[in-house]
Amino acid sequence: MAVIHRVQLTPTKRDLIADWLPARPWSGSPGAGQVEAVGAYRFDDPSGVVGIETLLVRTADARLFQVPLTYRDAPLAGAEDFLVGTSEHSVLGRRWIYDGCGDPVYVAALATAILGGGREAAEWVEQADGSSGRREPSVRVVGSGAGRVEALPVVPVSVVDDGTTTTVGASELELVVRRVLDGPAGADDDVETLTGTWPGNAEPTLLAYARRVP
Repeated sequence: MAVIHRVQLTPTKRDLIADWLPARPWSGSPGAGQVEAVGAYRFDDPSGVVGIETLLVRTADARLFQVPLTYRDAPLAGAEDFLVGTSEHSVLGRRWIYDGCGDPVYVAALATAILGGGREAAEWVEQADGSSGRREPSVRVVGSGAGRVEALPVVPVSVVDDGTTTTVGASELELVVRRVLDGPAGADDDVETLTGTWPGNAEPTLLAYARRVP
């Protein structure tokens, strides 16, 4: 369950992404500028420490990107290359925001969802009176795995950008995250997948997939 505070982030997530995106090897250098938020989905961190959110954003040239982010209250050791930026949270203070593909907590959550047939986290929004109300996620996701699995362990990861995807190695798993969603999607028949739908996109779209490596 993700509890979303009524807060301000300075700079905003969209501003950070707009500055960070052009330098990514999979972005095709769309150029600096504002990005439009299309939707988002969250996963839970079993430890309750790291925020995990994946944003779908559209750039001025109408390209659609998937940007997984993690939110931390302190720097992640060894992950300097994956830092998107820092932002001041009006309730929680400074947050270090990372590209999720380089954060082992996101990778474990993604793998658990894919292999366990998981879905996005429920979202609860803090109300003005301090209570919380349920909010419908703007992006719905589902893993193709056959059944529920226990949360997978958080382990060191290796990250390789390849064309319009990022491949993450974690122990005996290899996860492929689609970064560009408006191009062709391809995955082998013997892999487990994460697919998603969102407003204006009712047909399940491949977001990521996992395969076991020898």
